Amino acid sequence: MTLDPSYLDYAHRRQGMDHDLYPWSNLFAREPIAWPENRQVLTWIVIDLEWFPITPSDTPFRAPGHMQTAYPDYRHYTSRDYGNRVGIYRLLDALAKVGAKVSVAANATLAARYPALIADVVAAGHEIIAHSTDMNGTIASGLPEDEERALIAESLDGIAQAAGTRPTGWLSIARSQSFNTPALLAQAGLTYMCDWVNDDLPYRMTTPSGPILNLPLNHELSDRQILNVQQQSMASYRQQMQDAYAWLSNEAKTHGGRMLTLNLTPYITGLPYRMAEFERLLGWLAEQAGHGFATGAQIAAAVAPQLD
Repeated sequence: MTLDPSYLDYAHRRQGMDHDLYPWSNLFAREPIAWPENRQVLTWIVIDLEWFPITPSDTPFRAPGHMQTAYPDYRHYTSRDYGNRVGIYRLLDALAKVGAKVSVAANATLAARYPALIADVVAAGHEIIAHSTDMNGTIASGLPEDEERALIAESLDGIAQAAGTRPTGWLSIARSQSFNTPALLAQAGLTYMCDWVNDDLPYRMTTPSGPILNLPLNHELSDRQILNVQQQSMASYRQQMQDAYAWLSNEAKTHGGRMLTLNLTPYITGLPYRMAEFERLLGWLAEQAGHGFATGAQIAAAVAPQLD
């Protein structure tokens, strides 16, 4: 029995993706990106500043890192609260030593509960980006469009009230989106999002509501993935980030600017036995020729004119 040729017909079959959000392209065949001040590699650090309700809603799914044992799960709730009481300040102190400015992805509910913490982050010169309402505020395609639009608006309004400025960047919980999310984020006036991890450099999406940049925030380089999921040491984490930088720096010599992304969690990296290696990593990065630290907003502003 032969296969009917029509079985292989697919209207969207082409090079790349089966959607029109952006054209597919080979990273190594693109026009080189030039960073300000002739930097070769920019390190973009994103710190997740989160509030986990003590009762998970599990709709449409349970966020990574959420409560795990029977209510009231004080063990996991207080360990996450440790990040907001102690760990974040250790990270801020370490960043100040090397003059690094970062993006802090905050839940709107956390901003309302800890306004002094948001004020301290802003006073240190860091960028606040929106990270939903709280860690029950997950997005997936089962979420009605009007509810997702309202969740985005509530997130932005809450951050703006605490930080004094409206965020220009967005990080979804677990980097999870619906089919509507890019358009809804563009509609809300956001400049960039961090959820799609299929590249090493920013790229532009075209949505029915206008354009939005995607700044890929690599999940595999996150402290949660390496330290918690893979159970590796902080010394191993440091070495892997240095190896990643060395590879990207070598690529930059022939293919233009590169971006190293570090996604940090205060209750993970901010523990005392991990801080020495983290400070060692920051110091090493700061010493590299052609390196710079940058916020998501700075990267978006630098790259946007080069993508036209």
